[in-house]
Amino acid sequence: MKIALAFGVTFCFGAVGMAQAQTIRGREGITLPLPPPVQADPVTDNYFDIKITDSYRWLEDAKSAQTREFIDAQNAYTTRYLKQAKIRPQIVDDLDPLENVTETGAPRERAGSYFFERRHSGEQQFSIYVRHGWTGKDERLIDPAVMSRDTNTSVQLEDVSRDGSLIAYGLKEGGADEHSIHLFEVKTKKTLEDELPAARYFGSVFAPDGKSLYYARNNKEGTLLFQHVLGTRPSKDVLIFGREFRGEPLGPIDLFGPTITDDGRYLVIQIDRGVPARRVDIVFRDLTKPGSPFEVLVWGLDSHFQTIYAKGTWVTKTDYKAPNGKILAADPGVLPDAWKTIVPEGQDVIEDWSIVGGKLYVNRLKDVKTDTTVFALDGKPAGKISYDEIGSASTMVGRTTDRYGYFSFESFIRPWTIYRLDTTTGKREIFFQPKIDFDSSQYELKQVFFESKDGTKVPMFIAGKKGLKQDGTERLLMTGYGGFQVSMTPEWNPAYAWWIQQGGWFAMPNLRGGQEYGEHWHEQGMFEKKQNVFDDWFAAAQYLIDNKYTSPAHFAIRGRSNGGLLMGASIVQHPELFSAVWCGYPLLDMLRYQKFLVGRYWTTEYGSAENEKQFPYLLKYSPYQNVKAETAYPAVMFFTGDSDTRVDPLHARKMTPLLQAASSSRRPILLHYSLSGGHSAGVSVDQKIQDDADELAFLWTETGQPGRAAKPHAP
Repeated sequence: MKIALAFGVTFCFGAVGMAQAQTIRGREGITLPLPPPVQADPVTDNYFDIKITDSYRWLEDAKSAQTREFIDAQNAYTTRYLKQAKIRPQIVDDLDPLENVTETGAPRERAGSYFFERRHSGEQQFSIYVRHGWTGKDERLIDPAVMSRDTNTSVQLEDVSRDGSLIAYGLKEGGADEHSIHLFEVKTKKTLEDELPAARYFGSVFAPDGKSLYYARNNKEGTLLFQHVLGTRPSKDVLIFGREFRGEPLGPIDLFGPTITDDGRYLVIQIDRGVPARRVDIVFRDLTKPGSPFEVLVWGLDSHFQTIYAKGTWVTKTDYKAPNGKILAADPGVLPDAWKTIVPEGQDVIEDWSIVGGKLYVNRLKDVKTDTTVFALDGKPAGKISYDEIGSASTMVGRTTDRYGYFSFESFIRPWTIYRLDTTTGKREIFFQPKIDFDSSQYELKQVFFESKDGTKVPMFIAGKKGLKQDGTERLLMTGYGGFQVSMTPEWNPAYAWWIQQGGWFAMPNLRGGQEYGEHWHEQGMFEKKQNVFDDWFAAAQYLIDNKYTSPAHFAIRGRSNGGLLMGASIVQHPELFSAVWCGYPLLDMLRYQKFLVGRYWTTEYGSAENEKQFPYLLKYSPYQNVKAETAYPAVMFFTGDSDTRVDPLHARKMTPLLQAASSSRRPILLHYSLSGGHSAGVSVDQKIQDDADELAFLWTETGQPGRAAKPHAP
């Protein structure tokens, strides 16, 4: 077969470039035939007088018969591998008590009743419950299991009317981002005929009187805010906001959703310009004055803003002239320079914040560990919330007028616990704690710092069993993200818990591109500086190798979405550092990503190859264009599926045969392509266990030794 690589140079070799290899050799004695043959059909593009050849452009068409045949053949090949992974049945058994547990979300209090999501052990999906009064009996209202025989059908609580009589909930199939919206009457236990068809919604909220629903729907045109009057057809819904404002067009990457202030007076719209937003605008409408125009809280500044209206004040968090964030009392129509400071910028970034019970709860990150300070609305200190160990606390959940708020705390070695806090007395109690067979006292979580290529000091969390040897012989799993202002904090994950239960190390560096140290940290990992993210990652890997946590032969890495791009960069830039790579829902062809699904949103983070100034750096790091023939690549599992409506699965489809053809290592290059799963949550517990088992079986096996039986786990 012919295959063309990055700059239009054509190489000829067999189904894999493995020096006439006739078999693929996995670790732990696994052997496979050559991958299924894939036809290369080169297409050449001209980017600013540079010709780029793409041999698998035909795989971008997900619906073609040829693509479906390719998917079936690759899935069969991957199944053949997994059937030889001797540890996989054990993993399934081990994951069941870690994942198949009762889980509950934080409640929303409305008129003395508490509404929340819960999934009992043995159930596949969350249901929506109500508890009438704090000591009342929990009553299931909406159960997806009675709506569909498909266990990948899920529901999510969108909003509850102020009097607690109505629920808006989303209904979703599999892992797609799209869902339909339904309305449910609590007293009669009936779903109303009102139904908003499946689409990409950015929030829905009841009007204060409960007689209508505001919702934001996104399509190719952009985001549009509608008002649906209960009892009418959706086709009659009225457009409230969208397309343009103040003479400025609102385009496809301008995203917003509705909120209503807790006193019911204002409808508020926060407009994010791109993902991540390069700027945020906020407008509001006074609902006590029917037909009144939207007014501006802030508009046209290249900064980020969030606002909560409490006791007559627009309390607003911003990074305007404050990269680590500050909280101000906003004055509509006046520039932020004149706003009164409530909480000034500090050394540590404000990760999240809320107002509950008339108090301001501010979560800062002190070297990526949560530190929560409480203030009165005038900025006077009102105490702290203390945590006894390294971990992550959520923001306080509740309304500005609620007496009680809810927050959670968790880490890699500590399952999450939800607490109920009395904002008047400061007393807290456990609202929900899962029963998981995991003894946290046997494990340790620590933080280290290392230097990146340019000398930047970068933090990293490391977890493992107490007393675990550090001689380079143990397996290690590292994950990362590095982008979109996402702070990667310690959180509970059953798959990571399984890994360290077996005696492996787990590590997570806090790469630039996130928000761990404020907006400057993010900016150092975007656009032309994206390589900093990869350099931080490689420096983290080298630190772990140098300090004998592991060695390249036992080094596994995993990442998804933007983290899948990180995996792609790892494969093509430093294949010698890693033994096994799980690359989930990845972005890999960075020259064409913006052309598919919602890829255009992310041009505010990556840039676009359609821009002559941005094309060169995208070409330089884009994994798909930088695969090199006859290179010893590590074992790789690409993981994606038809229901991913966010990152197009074409990236994994195209990269799989390209890498299979180029690799000279005789290591497995696999495509795990789900016909039901997708980017978002929503698959059943059983499906999640099977998917996690596939991933872990691959990573554990491919960090073992050739011909050696899989290492059993400790009792």
